[in-house]
Amino acid sequence: MGKKIIKLIATILIIIPLILGLMVAGLRYIEKRTLFYPTRSTDIYPDRLGLNFEEVFFYSSDKVKLYGWFIPSKKARYTILFCHGNAGNISHRVEKVKFFNQLGCNVFVFDYRGYGKSKGSPSENGLYRDARSAYAYLLNKGINANSIIGYGESIGGAVVTDLASENKLAGFILDSTFSNVEDIVKLSYPYIPSWAFSSKFNSIYKIKSINMPKLIIHSINDEIVPFELSRKIYNASPEPKDFLQIRGGHNSCFYESEEILRAKVLGFLSSLE
Repeated sequence: MGKKIIKLIATILIIIPLILGLMVAGLRYIEKRTLFYPTRSTDIYPDRLGLNFEEVFFYSSDKVKLYGWFIPSKKARYTILFCHGNAGNISHRVEKVKFFNQLGCNVFVFDYRGYGKSKGSPSENGLYRDARSAYAYLLNKGINANSIIGYGESIGGAVVTDLASENKLAGFILDSTFSNVEDIVKLSYPYIPSWAFSSKFNSIYKIKSINMPKLIIHSINDEIVPFELSRKIYNASPEPKDFLQIRGGHNSCFYESEEILRAKVLGFLSSLE
């Protein structure tokens, strides 16, 4: 009888770690699928919309080869460092690139690791590295840090906030972003425990110490990232800051509210002079 109990205990001690390991692996898979939706194929290039552009290959600090476009503007005062959202790739942001370029800005838009023509696989720290390397590329190109404006949409807002917490910028724009992963999981994915996600994207913590000018934009109708999470970031942020409430879906609000956005972004650019 004693041998059977010992054998049963030994079996349980083997099975429990195995089950826990499978649960962790499953949660990590869910996390990656929830946070990152990369697309490899390039659907359109900037010249299709009449934009001159330079294809750029550069390397992250951990030697991952990255890809982007530099779209110049004559006599540009500012350069937009464009950090896109968690789905697709830079070819799905060409109209936004044109929007900023038509405001008289250079635009440098790049794909994170695992997106488009960039190598590697996406992760929180990987996205931060990629943005820092894109920033370093602009500095090496001779562009002054005081003329670089970070722009981040959705998860790109967390990437830009991280960049601004450690580097000099003229200012930055956060579009349809969230405070941290814990908050968005609780509101948008209540069936998933927030502790199960290893990624934090903790913008709410980082932005408290960033004193540079910032414009925060969010649609009241956003069906993916709750509007209240941008308000939470705004409330935690020190001055100077501004908030623009727009209308439309998460992926359509930029276009549905384009005229309002144009006026607000132009005002933001003017305020930096």
